[in-house]
Amino acid sequence: MAFTLYSLLQAVLLIVNAVAVLHEERFLRHVGWGSDQGMGGFGEEPEIKTQLTNLIRSVQTVMRVPLIAVNSVTIVLLLLFG
Repeated sequence: MAFTLYSLLQAVLLIVNAVAVLHEERFLRHVGWGSDQGMGGFGEEPEIKTQLTNLIRSVQTVMRVPLIAVNSVTIVLLLLFG
């Protein structure tokens, strides 16, 4: 299997799909990454964990509809070209 741009895009799509399906109550809170964990004060730099939870929440909010379309196109391309 050759390393192509298409395989790289497929890997990125799989990672974004994995982030999009993470459930906060079922998974993230058990790991300690819930939304109520680690809220910083005003003027403080947010922790890495807080930034990552904000990134996960943003990906889930923004990428929900585009992921449906991109996944559909990827499935059709895989069915047509193998």
